[in-house]
Amino acid sequence: VQLVQSGGGLVQPGGSLRLSCVTSGVFRMYGMGWFRQAPGKEREFVAGIRWVSNTYVADSVKGRFTISRDNAKNTVYLQMNSLKPEDTAVYFCAADSVSRNRVPTAGSEYAYWGQGTTVTVSS
Repeated sequence: VQLVQSGGGLVQPGGSLRLSCVTSGVFRMYGMGWFRQAPGKEREFVAGIRWVSNTYVADSVKGRFTISRDNAKNTVYLQMNSLKPEDTAVYFCAADSVSRNRVPTAGSEYAYWGQGTTVTVSS
């Protein structure tokens, strides 16, 4: 099982970025999520999406970030708009192989993780 991330980089405040995460070697992943970890801080949930495309976005990014998935491509995306310096972090995608009736938001609910990609928001 592999989750391969792409995207990220340096962007000015107010700018946009899109992160991608491709899964391979798995039969089915029900929930997909994005987490982030800023320097000196704990990992936090950013957004998640279930197999049937129900989404849940953390309050800190609501209205600015959007999660989506293309099941045919086994890919999940995180579109980040109106970026702020406090969005600077390493972002991780994660996959949940358990069927749940809600979007998983805890890191412990995700069995597989991407390699992480750095997003830096700075002028």
